[in-house]
Amino acid sequence: MDAEALPTLPELTKALGVGASPARRWGLPAGLALGVAVVAAGLFLWLRGPKAQVVYTGVPARRGDLAVTVDATGTLEAVTTVEVGSEVSGRVLSEGVDVNDEVHKGQIMAEIDPEPLRSAVDQARAQLRGAQDGVQNAQATATESARTQERSQSLGRDGILSQAALDTARGARDRDSASLHVAQENARVAKATLDLAASRLQKATIRAPMDGVVLARLVETGQTVTAGFQTPVLFKMAQDMRKMRLNVDIDEADVSRIRAGEGVVFTVEAYPGRKFPSLVQTLQMNPKVSQNVVTYLAVLTVDNTDRALLPGMTCTATIQAEVRRGVLLVPNAALRFAPPATVKTTVSAADGKHRVWVLRDKVPVPLEVQTGASDGQDTEILGGALTEGMSVLTDSRDPA
Repeated sequence: MDAEALPTLPELTKALGVGASPARRWGLPAGLALGVAVVAAGLFLWLRGPKAQVVYTGVPARRGDLAVTVDATGTLEAVTTVEVGSEVSGRVLSEGVDVNDEVHKGQIMAEIDPEPLRSAVDQARAQLRGAQDGVQNAQATATESARTQERSQSLGRDGILSQAALDTARGARDRDSASLHVAQENARVAKATLDLAASRLQKATIRAPMDGVVLARLVETGQTVTAGFQTPVLFKMAQDMRKMRLNVDIDEADVSRIRAGEGVVFTVEAYPGRKFPSLVQTLQMNPKVSQNVVTYLAVLTVDNTDRALLPGMTCTATIQAEVRRGVLLVPNAALRFAPPATVKTTVSAADGKHRVWVLRDKVPVPLEVQTGASDGQDTEILGGALTEGMSVLTDSRDPA
């Protein structure tokens, strides 16, 4: 502002009537009139003086690669987990394995007291022998009846036996033949009973159903187990700890980005700073609803050759869903930025549109843009007036 354009103090005092007669000063005391003149002069100079400019921070729009990721949490588990139980009741005589032991298929893990089961086998075997003897007896009787009936028919043709005698012989043969069939069926039942008793005796020895590692032992020596409606679980096994799977919950908003074969890295609290690689195996279509939030289960394959990971560990996974190469990028702060309310802009943008702000003649001006994917820090610009190299505003501050 030019100092020559400002009024001088005599001019101000003359305009305010300082030093004039009481009639011209409306009866104001001289000191009060002088104070009012000084305040008015200061206010006039402040209003006419230059205002300090707001300081803006800008970042140039650039081209680069954008990796779109999806974050999820989940739990590690073995690919195949088996509960080993007992199909027979009895007292546990011994245990052959403990937690963390590696076992092979067919290896003895525990033994149930076999004495009652051996007695059942002996009883079934005796019943089978009795049934087999009954078959032989019925067979002999049926053979005798058949021969008697043949002789009776021969005598009947010669007129020696009456028709009533022939009917009696024929009935005896049919009854003895039926008795033979009953004896044979009883023998089959006795054989099945013996097979069942022998099978139960074999099941008193608990063997590993596969190669794997014992995760838990749920029984102690001397404990009695009862196999009723539900099979008692004695051990929990994992088939192969070198291969594991990670189950993570994917929010429904991110489901469209997940594909089988996409790369994943995850971390666990047990190994701070270490990132474990993984791959998406499948995305299950069955939804899970919890507190009105819909998620879908994604199963990830994990290589655990070094046995560092254990079942049940909580993992934080980052799934690389998409990579956009050579796209125009702006920081997300530019999309959130708005100039101070005191700044008057020369161009307005429609409400609800994405916009960024640039400086033109030291004045922030909005530019409408079409946005695309985002990685949480930068956002892809698909269209609009923004070009590479233009500086977009991200922050502002008042001058010091």
